Amino acid sequence: MSALEILRFAVRGLSANKLRSSLTTLGILIGVGAVILLVAVGNGSSEQIKKSIQRLGADSLTVTPSTTGRGFGTTGQASGPRTQARDLTAEDVEALTAGGAPSVRSASPVVTSQSVTAGYAGTSATIGQFVGTTPSYFAAANKTLASGTAFTAEDVAAARKTVVLGSTVASDLFGRVNPIGKKIDVGGIRFTVAGVLKATGSSSSTFSDPDSIAVAPLPAVQETLTGYGALDQIIVQATGSDTVGAAEAEVTQIIGQRHDATSPGGADFTVSSQASVQSAVSESSRTFTVLLGAVAAISLLVGGIGITNIMLVTVTERTREIGIRKAIGAPRGAILGQFIAEATVLSLTGGLLGVLAGVLGSLFTIAGVKPVLVPSSIVLALAVSLAIGLFFGSYPANRAAKLRPIDALRHD
Repeated sequence: MSALEILRFAVRGLSANKLRSSLTTLGILIGVGAVILLVAVGNGSSEQIKKSIQRLGADSLTVTPSTTGRGFGTTGQASGPRTQARDLTAEDVEALTAGGAPSVRSASPVVTSQSVTAGYAGTSATIGQFVGTTPSYFAAANKTLASGTAFTAEDVAAARKTVVLGSTVASDLFGRVNPIGKKIDVGGIRFTVAGVLKATGSSSSTFSDPDSIAVAPLPAVQETLTGYGALDQIIVQATGSDTVGAAEAEVTQIIGQRHDATSPGGADFTVSSQASVQSAVSESSRTFTVLLGAVAAISLLVGGIGITNIMLVTVTERTREIGIRKAIGAPRGAILGQFIAEATVLSLTGGLLGVLAGVLGSLFTIAGVKPVLVPSSIVLALAVSLAIGLFFGSYPANRAAKLRPIDALRHD
């Protein structure tokens, strides 16, 4: 019996029970579609986070207080348990820009107040981050103005209440009204809007909106919102993307000397570059994506078990048919091939439909994430669905092929 005839018998056998075949195919469809779509969601979230990190600038470094019991520098080695941490201060910023770090272009002190409510003409909006800093922050953090101007060093020195708004804040407070020159109320203090930042175009409901930000002179924010305490971080801009490594070493050395990082207390700060953050995020994202794919693969396994179950029922129902075919000379290979073909057709059809469902699903935003298809996941899911048909269909097919004609003909 030729392969074409075996396939024809298989299709005819499946057509005899359309509802049963459709439900079995649906199980594979859901499994394959879930694998492709969840891997795409994981990849999409990874890309979204990477873009958010890259917006800080490829030539930027971030100095933050160490939150663990041990401090780390560029070498990643801990120097011992910390006895007393020192705060990041404006003097640290001055030390970085005093000429001892030739690879550093600028250093910007940063204090941040989270979820600040601002009002204008009866309208209120929540600002995700209200940042106090200096003018060099805009270039270091890759913030570009869409309209208006940034505040100046004179504004910082005079602690003027002037502010640059993110596009989301400007839209929420002013709508179509031009915000330049208008005054907003923040904690009972009036800030004059000097400019509006260009939209980054990546706001979502899942991750914090980078456009929900306001940037004002450091002393104005300290006086109004945060108090005159420690800095939350220092944003350092290297002289170029090729000098980031040298700048990182210089920053670590200068602040390390000021904070006595060589003492038994160890370093009480962390210097991170975009490369190191990007690497950590990529590793975490890969783990997250693999986990999502593994969860989805369970449904694909369940679909394979469903194929075994259905094929066993089919063999039982068609025992007499098998006996008649073997009695008139059908070889064992023909019986075996027919039932394996039926299982393979079910899984392959479900796999192809699952690929279609996964691709169509990736066209929509899911939980604030735009899925990004991974071609290898499509190939792998389809190959696994085909393998499932062969593997889970082998046992029922082998059972059918082993039936003795006399026993099969006696079956009621």
